[in-house]
Amino acid sequence: MRPTEATHGALASPPYKRSASNTNEDKVLHLADSKDASIRCLPLYKALDSGDLEATKKFLDQHPDAVSGSLSMEGDTPLHIAVIAGHIDIVEELVGRMSAQEIAVKQKLGSTALNFAAIGGVTEIAELLVKKNRDLLKITNARDQIPVVVAALYGHRDLVHYLYMETPIEELDPTSPSHGALLLTACIIDEFYDIALDIVQRCPLLAIAEDTDKDTAFNILAERPSAFPSGTQLALWQRWIYKCIQLHPQKAFLNASGDIERPHEGTTHQRSLTNRALHQLSEIFWKVLKLSVPGFTSIYELKLTHLQAKELLTCICTEVSNLEDKLKFESLVKRALFEAVKQGIVEFVTEIMKHYPEVVWFWDEKDRNIFFVATAERQEKIFSLIYKMGAKKNSLATYWDKDFNNMLHQAALLAPSSQLDRVSGAVLQMQRELQWFKEVESVVQPKYKEMINIHYKTPRAFFSDHHKKLVEQGEKWTKETAKSCTVVTALIVTIMFSALFTVPGGYDNSGVPLYLNSNSFMIFIISDALSLFTSTTSLLMFLGILTSRYREEDFLQTVPTKLMVGLSMLFFSIASMMTTFGIALFLDLRDRIPWVSFPIILLASLPVTLFALLQFPLLVEIFISKYGPGIFDKPKKPW
Repeated sequence: MRPTEATHGALASPPYKRSASNTNEDKVLHLADSKDASIRCLPLYKALDSGDLEATKKFLDQHPDAVSGSLSMEGDTPLHIAVIAGHIDIVEELVGRMSAQEIAVKQKLGSTALNFAAIGGVTEIAELLVKKNRDLLKITNARDQIPVVVAALYGHRDLVHYLYMETPIEELDPTSPSHGALLLTACIIDEFYDIALDIVQRCPLLAIAEDTDKDTAFNILAERPSAFPSGTQLALWQRWIYKCIQLHPQKAFLNASGDIERPHEGTTHQRSLTNRALHQLSEIFWKVLKLSVPGFTSIYELKLTHLQAKELLTCICTEVSNLEDKLKFESLVKRALFEAVKQGIVEFVTEIMKHYPEVVWFWDEKDRNIFFVATAERQEKIFSLIYKMGAKKNSLATYWDKDFNNMLHQAALLAPSSQLDRVSGAVLQMQRELQWFKEVESVVQPKYKEMINIHYKTPRAFFSDHHKKLVEQGEKWTKETAKSCTVVTALIVTIMFSALFTVPGGYDNSGVPLYLNSNSFMIFIISDALSLFTSTTSLLMFLGILTSRYREEDFLQTVPTKLMVGLSMLFFSIASMMTTFGIALFLDLRDRIPWVSFPIILLASLPVTLFALLQFPLLVEIFISKYGPGIFDKPKKPW
């Protein structure tokens, strides 16, 4: 009878049957031997772990066989222990005493020393191991991951770069196990976009390959808003520096030479030299700025990251658009497209549209197109693309989802908390929600304003149901703010009114102020009057806030306007009051000890500065939200 594969193991076994007791005894003896070996080599283990090179050499000179022996229950060799401890000099000593085959030994959990080095992230150790045995680059661990993938999963950029350049490209081929796909997605997660771009260029099919978690580079990149300008928040001065930095697209590549691309016409030797000279000067200019301008380096690196991510996205979209399988194409693009819409990555969406314009007609699982999702997620940059759709805009805005919610119903939903938190205060949050509703209302057909959904709600009723709590919070916050400010303004009104009857220097026998003809006294009177008038105006505004009723529409114009006027008048009244105080102090002390008045006047500016730091940002935000350019990128109307 010919043996089968099922009986192969039995035939390969010894001709006798071992009892369970014998097997257990062997395990106990083996365990005892392992413990004895570990105890004997305990000095070596301590020396390796602590980084004592001399003690390690001494022990290995006395026990040469210990260099490849097991020092732990997991089968870790001295090399494994030294690598995971990160001691470069000891690793160099051990590598010199071991053969290439001994270095490639796996411990019981399936990891070689290079796998351990990939976890630790020490590039020098990896170089020593690879130089001794290059086959380590292809040996996987227990999870079927080669060292470069392990290093990428742990986010060690320098080590990933080194191992990637040393690993044979065949190991990353998409037709082999998913090493390349997993390395690509890990590099995108770690923001190693230059390495990811190089991978896609060398193995284009990896752009659409799935890793072990069924993720693709397309999907992972769609979840990274920080990789693009639209997902990055910068201060005004940072935005100015960001715009001033000019980077050539070639800078995005891993091994960019830095040479500027030569023009196609007039490529003379002289022009080439001129271009190179200009490029060298620009390189020197940017390096000087990096060293001299604080914060410039981080902004430069940010723009370089955005450039690399943009080039990577272009390469991936090019490869995806070449897919012949229609179902696979739609499945891949839909998942990435709607994820990018949720994240608000307008560069991602526009790049997909550039390669495949028909994506505007794609629908998600709730039968919503990208503009429906952008409205529900409050992504104004994505929604603003509808103004560039031409005649398609009207058609895209006239659909409804599975629950019969049209685009205006989507705007009636409460914004996600991540978007609400970008606006400070419930008042401005409610104003932003009303701005969204009004904007979408101007896009849809008039009859859609009265269309009911599956809950028998019109968009307006749907909006009221979902914003009741926000209206209550806005009313509560506004009234509490008004109460606090009313106390302050009433106190200022009282002080400034009484100051007119207690002028500095007093009066003469005729009741005329002694300093009436002084210029300083005129400044005192003017600042006192300004403080009185502005504080009275502020008081009336805050009283109006306290006594008015609150409707949803009031948060669009009325409430923000009253808050803005009240806070601005309060700020001017405090500044005028401090001016009045400083002038009065100067008039009282100028004939005696005039130098005392100047430091006191400087201290008087402290309350004004404190108020500006605490309340001025809110005042500016209210002003921009009401009179600014708006959150939507609408086409400019001609004058």
